[in-house]
Amino acid sequence: MISFNDLNGYRVDLSFEKGNFSIVPQHVLILAQKNHKWLLTNHPKRGIEFPGGKKEVYETIEEAAIRETLEETNVAVYRLEWFAEYVVHDVKPFCKAVFIAEVKDIHTEAVQYETDGAVWLTSKELKSCPNLSFHMKDKGMEVILKKVMIYEERWND
Repeated sequence: MISFNDLNGYRVDLSFEKGNFSIVPQHVLILAQKNHKWLLTNHPKRGIEFPGGKKEVYETIEEAAIRETLEETNVAVYRLEWFAEYVVHDVKPFCKAVFIAEVKDIHTEAVQYETDGAVWLTSKELKSCPNLSFHMKDKGMEVILKKVMIYEERWND
């Protein structure tokens, strides 16, 4: 387990072992690539970040990951694979599940609900992007990205 303080000053505990926390994940973060580019979204207030959000009462955490990605990027993902989870010790602590997913379909005529749509960046472009959300700048994301790089070959075959 890795612990650090995020950019808001909250302690975050990150684990690459499933079920390591007593808090059940109700939030999701999705990492997907196509053609050597990461799927991100442009949040109008926060900037460039991976798609994600909150689980609805009626859905599984995997269904939430699929829905949130589609809503924020117009990209349908499938073959979700649990990758990590972390707890943010906010005023009301919460747990977020991190999934790796494959891109199934890119919808060109769908409607964005919460963001300005999909942004596709190479790993190099991602590292130098000046418009990253604060979520993308903390120690946890650095560790997640280093670990997920081993999956790049699988995505890009």
